[in-house]
Amino acid sequence: MNIDIVQHSPALILAVPLLFAFLTPIVARISEKGRDAIFFLGLFIMAFFVSVMAYEVYTVGGWSYVFGGGTVTPNGTGSSFFRILFVADGISAMASITLTISAIGAAIYSYKFMEHDTGLNKFNTLFLLMIAGVNGMVLTGDLFNLFVWFEVASVSSAALIAFKNYEGEAVEAALKYMILSVVAGLFFLLSIGFLYGQYGVLNFQLLAENITGTNLDKIALTILVVVLALKAGAVPLHFIIPDAYSMAPGSVTAVLVVASQAGLWVLFRVVFTLYGLAVNTFTLGWIVIVLGILSMFIGVTMALVQKTVKRLMAYHAISQTGYMLLGVGVGLAVLGQPEMDIYGRLAMEGGIFHIINHAMYKGLLFMTAGVIIYETGKRKLDELGGLGHSMKWTMVFFMIGALAIAGIPPFNGFASKLMIYKSVYSFNPLLSIIAMVVSILTLASFVKVFHSIFMGPKDESVSKTTEAPKPMLLGMAILAGVVILFSLFPGLVVSTIVEPAVEALGVIV
Repeated sequence: MNIDIVQHSPALILAVPLLFAFLTPIVARISEKGRDAIFFLGLFIMAFFVSVMAYEVYTVGGWSYVFGGGTVTPNGTGSSFFRILFVADGISAMASITLTISAIGAAIYSYKFMEHDTGLNKFNTLFLLMIAGVNGMVLTGDLFNLFVWFEVASVSSAALIAFKNYEGEAVEAALKYMILSVVAGLFFLLSIGFLYGQYGVLNFQLLAENITGTNLDKIALTILVVVLALKAGAVPLHFIIPDAYSMAPGSVTAVLVVASQAGLWVLFRVVFTLYGLAVNTFTLGWIVIVLGILSMFIGVTMALVQKTVKRLMAYHAISQTGYMLLGVGVGLAVLGQPEMDIYGRLAMEGGIFHIINHAMYKGLLFMTAGVIIYETGKRKLDELGGLGHSMKWTMVFFMIGALAIAGIPPFNGFASKLMIYKSVYSFNPLLSIIAMVVSILTLASFVKVFHSIFMGPKDESVSKTTEAPKPMLLGMAILAGVVILFSLFPGLVVSTIVEPAVEALGVIV
């Protein structure tokens, strides 16, 4: 029987990490090297199917894949309301590409980073399950399966946060993450019940055709926005992010960033594709804008007073989430109005472009922080210093990530922020000014961190520190290479990857 791997690629992207997640501990009983080989083989096979799906989406167009009965329908919904549906479009392609790059870089990095830890069989399995869960969230085409993949991603992420369970703070962070995720999941299920009770379907496209903006629709939307904002780490629902990011292993944190961003991808699909003009998009847009401004400002100001390197970076991750919400919020506020032609779409493109940029440079920064902790055993900034003398490559990678996150030209962070500044200024100049001030504070914060860690004479306690092992340098080099590539060709990235993502949301001007 011939199998069309292009049309089946969305399902295969999920099936491969699930299969290899359960193969890994079995092979580990025979050989640890075999376990590692299986782990990487699963990731690279998944990457192949992601490439296949993305190429088809960008060259031919998107499609929906109905699991069960072998039905494949171009841009359709399938023949049954209850079949598992996957959607291959610009949003899912961009999200899967982002996750795959981060996952491969983090996996190579973890090969050395985790070598002294026990329980690596469980680590590899949980890592693959988290990848499957996040991919499932962005690929699924119905609400119930979205809930299932949300839970898979949350449980595996919590377990990875607690992986170094001999550190009490890691267990505490994981418990907070798990408890909030469980509560969020229950409310998520409640919102699904509200929608299913009214319309009898859970398929995104069928729901979008039927939603009329009833009071129950608005309650369900409110719940979904809160749950997904919590997942993304937006203020005021950010309180689990600093603990989770700072206590997870360095290789895990780089992927946790993308797992959090999956909440944004789904949020955008819900507010644009599912609800669209069925609700007051101006009011909803301003709610998203306010969440963005709060996240930007509170995130960066909290980062300025942090004493440990990973916690500082965690608050900066919250701040950067604000830029994404701001850009997309402006696009939502002017949806269906003439202004959409002028600046609304540019704002959305900037916000969505910033998501993939942030995943690359923030993942890189968390990896550099992990290297520093790995080599020195220290987290506090005032216990470090002079590491630039012996960790030159790590210093270079840190500089690339820091300049990108601060939006310094010509780095990719500048390209996406400039799109946001220009479009948001046309909508409301004050919002753009706030965004630029936050960038200045971000730069000031990272200048301080750079000086504390890499400049000056070496602290006596870290005098014997050497450069990171080669696998960890390679993992960082992969993300740094993507940052540089996106910095050199931002227009190509926008036209090839970002614009199809915006169009997949139904925002076609």
